[in-house]
Amino acid sequence: MKKLVVFDLDGTLAESKSSLDGEMSRLLHDLLGIVKVAVISGGDWPQFEKQLLSNLPHDERLVNLSLLPTCGTKFYRYDSADWKKIYSEDFTADEKEKISSSLKKAIGVAGFKAEKLWGDQIEDRGSQITFSALGQQAPLEEKDKWDPDYTKRKKIKAILDTFIPEFSVRMGGATSIDVTKPGIDKAYGIRKLRDLLGISLKEMIFIGDALFVGGNDYPAKEAGVVSIPVRGPNETKPVTEAIIACLADRDQQA
Repeated sequence: MKKLVVFDLDGTLAESKSSLDGEMSRLLHDLLGIVKVAVISGGDWPQFEKQLLSNLPHDERLVNLSLLPTCGTKFYRYDSADWKKIYSEDFTADEKEKISSSLKKAIGVAGFKAEKLWGDQIEDRGSQITFSALGQQAPLEEKDKWDPDYTKRKKIKAILDTFIPEFSVRMGGATSIDVTKPGIDKAYGIRKLRDLLGISLKEMIFIGDALFVGGNDYPAKEAGVVSIPVRGPNETKPVTEAIIACLADRDQQA
């Protein structure tokens, strides 16, 4: 009996840094009508507003939606026609400086200097520092070509792990590496959902495109939640349709 469906955003509900398409928006709205839904992503709150919320109907079903930006280091719930921040596990200034300098050093050691950048490579998201190899605004077609098999980022991550072992380093998106406080990752967000919503881990489903070891979705699987790997929104859609059909049949039988 599943009571909560949790999605990753980039590479799962939408292409990297892109908005939901009309079909995905409809499916999510239908799902919100029969079960609670959460979205956990490496993106920060403005990205959630642009990619997700601006493409969903603004109605009473939003009370069933929980949003966890920056890999679960922040938590937002819909309350009285607005979104309320429940918590934010922010870095100190010294922690941010150490992580940023270590990222620059690791990139140099790995030898993966980008020939062209579209925006900043390193972004301070308060509770998460994110490295985007080609810059935050790189076009999708360029990002898809840079590291499709994660080989480059696995090398950078391995180096970075030796520089900042006291932090959590995960790969996500198409070209990104996310750094959070130790133990503050998508497993942390999953447990917060459990505690705040009163829903057990056995009553959840997680859907994401980075459920491999070292991926930023993998902690959700490690937490013990039934997890479904997908390779983009076009695989997420039939999975969501199947969940809607199963839950609707359950409600009819009840």
